[in-house]
Amino acid sequence: MLIVGLTGGISSGKSTVSSTLNSKYNLTVIDADLIAKQVVLPGRKAYTQIVETFGDDIPDLVDPETKMLNRAALGKNVFPNKVNLRKLNGIVHPAVKYEIAWQIIQAFFRFQKLVILDVPLLFESGLNVICGKTISVTCSPELQLERLLLRNPELSTEDAQSRIASQGSSKERVLRSDIVIDNNGSKSDLETAIESVVHEITPNIIWTILDFIPGVVLISAGITVAIAQIKDSSRRKKIVKSD
Repeated sequence: MLIVGLTGGISSGKSTVSSTLNSKYNLTVIDADLIAKQVVLPGRKAYTQIVETFGDDIPDLVDPETKMLNRAALGKNVFPNKVNLRKLNGIVHPAVKYEIAWQIIQAFFRFQKLVILDVPLLFESGLNVICGKTISVTCSPELQLERLLLRNPELSTEDAQSRIASQGSSKERVLRSDIVIDNNGSKSDLETAIESVVHEITPNIIWTILDFIPGVVLISAGITVAIAQIKDSSRRKKIVKSD
């Protein structure tokens, strides 16, 4: 089973690509954003940890009626503050990774030949090393800010810029990816680009059959991780030299 990592900055169009891969091409998508919302529901371990960590600093963190987290209040507190953002990520990311691993196992036993791993912080979380291919969706900073403000009108320009900056460098994300989808054009342009990518990432039938043989899958997984680590290390060195 081939795992393809999909990433992109907030409002870059990654979610559109992800939903198209699922709805039009019937590909299995493991959505880290959706999982991140699920693991912080009332009663979950991550929810309790967040309330204990940020409750004193964010009075309106929890809705008194539904007991759900006030994500807007939490975001306003953590995105401009790197220390708080690290604390939040330290709570949410392990819970998300555990659920992602479980969903990958389930997909394997359903004999899925290809799984899309949709993760905004794919490289920052280290999940790129389990991916045979990585895709980055990108657009210009100006268009990204415009789309975010249109999608979330409650945000000020400063808040929107903080959210964009919290996800790291778009340039680095692109340079570390195997495939880049440019989303500066029209919806039709994006659909054409997605179709091209699907043809590129779809594994051939022979490789798919071999990949479900117990011994072969373990060897394949080990090779995939090793190659991903080597590629990513080489790309990061090039990024450092270019800077």
